[in-house]
Amino acid sequence: MKNDPEGRAALRLIRETVEEHCPPGVLPSEEAVNGIYGPGLIDEAEAIAAAIVATVERLQLRAATKPPAPNIAHK
Repeated sequence: MKNDPEGRAALRLIRETVEEHCPPGVLPSEEAVNGIYGPGLIDEAEAIAAAIVATVERLQLRAATKPPAPNIAHK
């Protein structure tokens, strides 16, 4: 499973999507993932999942710290 080409290709597509839509730096490079998590497919998947969780946490923090919109009432 470590060298499953179809699994590797699927994770590459997911990685590209995360890199395109998530904040820069939230997902380490493939080389860094190999050093931090390991070289297996499950290790790449774990890094991708961590990047998605980090992105959601950032979005929640930004929403929580954003002041509410002013109440514009017309009478």
